[in-house]
Amino acid sequence: MTAALHLDPIGQAGRAMSAMAAPLSQACAVRLVDRRTGQTHRVNGSPLVLFTRSPDEAVAELLHGRDATVWEARIEPIGAATRNDGGHK
Repeated sequence: MTAALHLDPIGQAGRAMSAMAAPLSQACAVRLVDRRTGQTHRVNGSPLVLFTRSPDEAVAELLHGRDATVWEARIEPIGAATRNDGGHK
């Protein structure tokens, strides 16, 4: 599940993260998303995705100089999901 960024009272973008059981040092994919369409921003036809263990820095870099009413950053954890069913499907 991925949550979108929300504007704070002074109009600056914050960030929201997917529910994660692991600490923030887990590898993450950070995407720049157009709020108007819900689509990931593309560069030369390829989705713009940053893979990082420092999602706060990636979000700051992606949103720097962009209109927070138009753009948001979404953070998704990468790697093994935590299983609550004892490892059975």
